[in-house]
Amino acid sequence: MIDYFNKIFYIKGVDSKIFTPAMAGRLVKTTKSLPGVTIAFVPNPLPPGWVWPQDLWPLLLDAKCALSSLGGTGKHLPNPEILLQPLQRREAQLSSKLEGTITDPPQQVLFDADPRYPTSAQDPNNALREVFNYRRALRSRLDKTNDLPLSLRLIRELHKVLMDGVRGSDQTPGEFRTIQNQIGLPARYVPPPPEYLSETLNAFESYMHSPDDFDPLVRAFLAHYQFEAIHPFRDGNGRVGRLLLSFMIAEWCKLSSQWLYMSAFFEKRKTDYIDLLLNVSTRGDWEAWTRFCLEGVLAQSIDTEKRCERLLELHRDFHARLRSGRVRLSNLVDRLFKSPVIGVTQYSKEVKVTYPTARSDLRKLAELGILEDLNMDPISYYCPSIYGITFEDIEL
Repeated sequence: MIDYFNKIFYIKGVDSKIFTPAMAGRLVKTTKSLPGVTIAFVPNPLPPGWVWPQDLWPLLLDAKCALSSLGGTGKHLPNPEILLQPLQRREAQLSSKLEGTITDPPQQVLFDADPRYPTSAQDPNNALREVFNYRRALRSRLDKTNDLPLSLRLIRELHKVLMDGVRGSDQTPGEFRTIQNQIGLPARYVPPPPEYLSETLNAFESYMHSPDDFDPLVRAFLAHYQFEAIHPFRDGNGRVGRLLLSFMIAEWCKLSSQWLYMSAFFEKRKTDYIDLLLNVSTRGDWEAWTRFCLEGVLAQSIDTEKRCERLLELHRDFHARLRSGRVRLSNLVDRLFKSPVIGVTQYSKEVKVTYPTARSDLRKLAELGILEDLNMDPISYYCPSIYGITFEDIEL
């Protein structure tokens, strides 16, 4: 171990004295160094040797109460997907935004309806595909395309989906890194060297399957810190970590589905999010990190429940406008909450009706103010005659 009391080492210009004796791990020399990087941080295995402070109990109880209320939102709905899918679209965009990938919601919805692979690193479809991939990964357990338990294998599979066909797809998707990486230029944090990954990842996987004395909600955020501190991939660590966090909260807190997503809160307070993660490593400040996360759970649970209420009001309003018991149109309204754009040909094939009948159905909903004709250019790769729910309504 480095004697950090007597020597000063530099992480690309960052004084290692930022690491205090209370740090949540140890400093080691890097053997496959980046230019100017001489040390890296290896986090201690979980759980931390941290005594839960009494003054955090009220916040934990408030957060769990709000989360429980949110978790009951979809229990009595015949089709919770009408709420989950809009929430997941929002999460995919905001988690990607944290990494600097920003897409326009209407453009993203159109891309999701007819996704394609970017043709070059400069292709603007890279950003759209990244958000699309995130949503695919987020839905993989709900769609039963990936029913693996919380594990390293699941983590690798999520990474493979995230990196499918986008920038960074040449950097071993689905495989843990074999090189040293760093966060920031100049580096603000240097995660474990590759020779320490097996040790830290095996301990992390063991923790996911070994309950301790911490509340399950708190455990999810302890594990989120640990994953980000290990930073096991060459790229995409932040997104994989937030995907995993959603899964852990839903599973460990026994929610009826994936109702809580934290990226909106993390993006809104991005500086705090990054600083508090680092402060756990450098100072062992678990209390500030946990307090921040519980405040986020409380805020996001309340915000998401309000969004669900507004979506349900919109759903009821759309059905009331039909004034008809026609099952096909009713099903079409439900379908549009899951995917808010649809083409005439696509709809015709989905419900097995003729093209004129499909066009008549979509025009009927347009006349009722439920859909709008997007007037797509016939020469664009999106098919013409595409209709969509008004974006101002659905992107709440």
